[in-house]
Amino acid sequence: MPSYYNKRLMRYPLYGLIAVSFVLLGILFFYHWWITAIGLLILGVLFYYAFYLEQKSNEEIEHYISTLSYRVKRVGEEALLEMPIGIMLYNEDYIIEWTNPFMASCFNEDTLVGRSLYDVAEVLVPLIKQEMHYETVSLNERKYRVIIKLEERLLYFFDITEQAEVEQLYENERTVIAIIFLDNYDEVTQGMDDQTVSSLNSLVTSILNKWTMEFGLFFKRISSDRFIAVFNERILRELENNKFSILDEVREATSKQNITLTLSIGVGAGVPSLPELGELAQSSLDIALGRGGDQVAIKQANGKVKFYGGKTNPVEKRTRVRARVISHALREIMLERDKVMIMGHKFPDMDAVGAAMGIRKVAEMNHIEGYIVLNPSEIDTSVRRLIDETKQYPELYSRLITPDEALEMATEETLLVVVDTHKSSLVIDERLVRRIENVVVIDHHRRGEDFIKNPLLVYMEPYASSTAELVTELMEYQPKNGKINMLEATALLAGIIVDTKSFTLRTGSRTFDAASYLRAQGADTVLVQKFLKEDLRSFIQRAKLVETVKFPLNGIAIAKGKEDTIYNPVLMAQTADTILTMSGVDASFVIGRRNEDEVGISARSLGKVNVQVIMEAMNGGGHLSNAATQLEGVTVQEAENQLIQVIEEYLEGSQDT
Repeated sequence: MPSYYNKRLMRYPLYGLIAVSFVLLGILFFYHWWITAIGLLILGVLFYYAFYLEQKSNEEIEHYISTLSYRVKRVGEEALLEMPIGIMLYNEDYIIEWTNPFMASCFNEDTLVGRSLYDVAEVLVPLIKQEMHYETVSLNERKYRVIIKLEERLLYFFDITEQAEVEQLYENERTVIAIIFLDNYDEVTQGMDDQTVSSLNSLVTSILNKWTMEFGLFFKRISSDRFIAVFNERILRELENNKFSILDEVREATSKQNITLTLSIGVGAGVPSLPELGELAQSSLDIALGRGGDQVAIKQANGKVKFYGGKTNPVEKRTRVRARVISHALREIMLERDKVMIMGHKFPDMDAVGAAMGIRKVAEMNHIEGYIVLNPSEIDTSVRRLIDETKQYPELYSRLITPDEALEMATEETLLVVVDTHKSSLVIDERLVRRIENVVVIDHHRRGEDFIKNPLLVYMEPYASSTAELVTELMEYQPKNGKINMLEATALLAGIIVDTKSFTLRTGSRTFDAASYLRAQGADTVLVQKFLKEDLRSFIQRAKLVETVKFPLNGIAIAKGKEDTIYNPVLMAQTADTILTMSGVDASFVIGRRNEDEVGISARSLGKVNVQVIMEAMNGGGHLSNAATQLEGVTVQEAENQLIQVIEEYLEGSQDT
């Protein structure tokens, strides 16, 4: 093609030369006519030659263009018909109007024209209606990347089956690390002779070896109570489908030997880095142990954690030694700070406020200023009665401050102690957690995903009845610089009584020891009853909620409030406790609107049903027998439907295991 352009460029000077020659010959005609005649003859020859070149060039260009158009058209037709990309046109009624041959071959048919998308590929219709522009779908056992041109009603199909298989292979073969821990091995073997310990080790190791051989894990014992396992994500999915039945096997096998030995497993998955996998596995194990053990925690790189097991009540494993060590560590941390602020959860109950008063007393024993953070608008009747009683103790009453006052007083050297919760989203004011870097967490709930970041000290004992019990034990190992006054001891005792339902639930020997210590310090049980008295209005509201009880499933009782009524969370919890005392009830759930945008659910159980797992499935948490959740943007009826679905899934899973 460039030669054609060169020839044309050559002709333009030739035409110019002829024109100039005509002008010169015109002038020369007046002097030498015979020279002019010769010049005209030569110019005529040149003009004919230029015209000839012009014609030939035009013919060549036309031939080239026509040939190129043909080739391009032919290639386009072949691409449209033969290229391994599916093309489909449909009309407004989702009837297929045209497809290329490749598209028809994907369905092993001669033609798809005239058929409905609902019949051929129903999965595409919702995508078109949702005005999506691309999506990956499965058709005829193959995967396609579909590009949707909505205006043209045109679909492109790119076969990515092989790519998807490679991706799946990569996902399946990614490494997973698990740390397996025998929860109470030291306590169980402490009084055993060597032969019995050896027999127990052989029993546990043989069970674990059989389990690892069945699923194909690499397994190694690294200490007396700790093992490590390496496998891949395909095996992990098999273990999840199996609900990690190894937990039940070890528990049942050891219980036959009159020994209560359980497993906790921390799993790290989802990242290619081996050091990071190890950190995730250890972090998962910490979470599993923090929730009471006898369960599996699987932590992904995105922070999400899945749990399996945790069906049994945690066995009391804490010791006086640990309480003393934590107490001394807390004292050392306090001595390095200028002041201490104590904060519980939103709508604090007697356990949270009593524990806060106890920690403030610990600060006072170490000559450190202590302040209790309370939101006046989030206080129930019993807590308000306690606060009113503190007015008789000016030194204590002056230490009650609002979240805004706490933010103004906080410095870089301030210590924040969070009691009766470990979730930053549940504290009275989340701004304090972000503002104060030095944080201590004291809680008796099972550890969940949403955990306060980077605390200086964590004292979480899900085996304890209440946070007030934990704080009472910590106080016993503090300097005796100040005697606990009657009101402080009473508040702590009230916290224990509330969380144990008057010593009927989650009550161990240490619970009675703590209560005995508080009574010795002057705790008034009559005053406790005064704090916990219920007014007539609350009693009637609770009775109306109880009246709505239904039994959608065997042993499961659900009560729900009116859509247009706001219910106090404490009232809902009390209602759940009341329903649980009725015959035939294994677990009770109370649903009610907490504010215009939020619906709350309080759950209680006698231990047969793990309400913590059920509430965690609805982004809540708590204990095996005491849990709750909050749902935003739903109606009370929608919350009930979600709850019933989660309970059904939980019961099905329990039957499977």
